Amino acid sequence: MSLLSFVNFRDEKVLLAFGKNFQKIRKGKEITQEELAYKSDISLSQIARIETGKINPTLCTILELAKNLKVDPSELLKFT
Repeated sequence: MSLLSFVNFRDEKVLLAFGKNFQKIRKGKEITQEELAYKSDISLSQIARIETGKINPTLCTILELAKNLKVDPSELLKFT
């Protein structure tokens, strides 16, 4: 059973939209997943799972990612 089996369909769409926006911002800053993982002290696999909508990042994780991407956290949430 996949991890997404435990997430309802609407949540899956939100996580995918957040992940795409996050990835777009990261790539726009020309930062690799590896660089961001290192700077944020977050595992590379977690960065990849966020970008693919497989996990729901915590508020603390979002704040840390925003800090290291040098964007306001609200930018990560502008995906709808």
